[in-house]
Amino acid sequence: MRRLNVGIFNDSFPPVIDGVANTAVNYARVIQKRFGKAVVATPWYPKVVDDYPFKVIRYSSANVGKRIGYRMGNPFSPLLIRKINKEYLDIMHIHSPFTSAILARVMRRYTGTPIVFTYHTKFDLDIDKRVALNPLKSVSIRFLLSNINACDEVWVVSKGAGENLRSLGYRGDFIVMENGTDFVKRQSTSDEIKSVEQKHGLSSDETVFLFVGRMMWYKNIKFIIDGLSKASESGATFKMIFVGEGVDRPEIMDYVASKQLSDKVIFTGAIRDREELRHYFSRANLFLFPSTYDTNGIVVREAAACNCPALIVKESCAAEGITHNDTGILIEETVEAIAEEIILATKDHQRLRRIGQSAADKIYLSWDDAVGRAYERYLEIIDRLAEKQRDA
Repeated sequence: MRRLNVGIFNDSFPPVIDGVANTAVNYARVIQKRFGKAVVATPWYPKVVDDYPFKVIRYSSANVGKRIGYRMGNPFSPLLIRKINKEYLDIMHIHSPFTSAILARVMRRYTGTPIVFTYHTKFDLDIDKRVALNPLKSVSIRFLLSNINACDEVWVVSKGAGENLRSLGYRGDFIVMENGTDFVKRQSTSDEIKSVEQKHGLSSDETVFLFVGRMMWYKNIKFIIDGLSKASESGATFKMIFVGEGVDRPEIMDYVASKQLSDKVIFTGAIRDREELRHYFSRANLFLFPSTYDTNGIVVREAAACNCPALIVKESCAAEGITHNDTGILIEETVEAIAEEIILATKDHQRLRRIGQSAADKIYLSWDDAVGRAYERYLEIIDRLAEKQRDA
């Protein structure tokens, strides 16, 4: 096996918790374990401690405010460029088309190292949320496309992500490379599940719904709450657990209170311990993930690893590869539809257990397998570039 030195460049990385940061961690972890050496380059955060089996190079950054939600790094630091140059990278894999892309382009100018980019996020929606003026939005999209077009190969995490990339104006080629999950396929033990019940005062036979993700309205959280409210008005009894943090959390909690659901809804905040998070998935009867924003929805596979079925909006990116009533529950994006499934879930736990087992059997994808596919593609990219240089 050819061992590779792979640079993983991303604008978000722990202590930030989001799907792309999780992806960067797991790419680096699996590459380091199985395929060579991983080097992560990412912006610096205050009080950060990088205790990983792979190397992390932090570079200077600035806090650019809550609207952006992340620190912005400086990719032009001569010291940073020298540090990365000493790693003798065979390929650079970037997961953000902003600062990370600029850094990779700077490095390629010095080294000729190829760049592969994964498109994870509907950046047009991100830009709409974070950029107030329309002229700046157009400039931001052009900047994004310039960086994507500069890459040697483009990957997308789903067909829907590719369609979104096309809608931005991208006309190049891309291939679908799915993300995996770092959860080993197993449920938590009965004692571990009981610890969640004791912590939140849950009875063992109580119907529990779960959401895991950033506490942001764009995750379709209002839709979840409205569905819970309608189901509650119809007499359904349940507990809903929201796991995560985000700037919209205070507003979300106020909305829950306005719907008179405070006694039924639990907010845990962010849970960084992955095994503890597994216990929540294992206890939940149904994972509610009606997001139409996410391009892949790793959390749906995390739920499947724990035999927890997921409720998903039809034709969303997260619904790709999901069969209704077999590997998940697919609904129209209406309050009536989600309320109906919530009510049914409280009455038929056996159906949920069957769907959860089927999801574990059919849609689970480990990071080892996902990154293994990426490694094979890395080799093709490197060899293709080498052949092109020989023929030049």
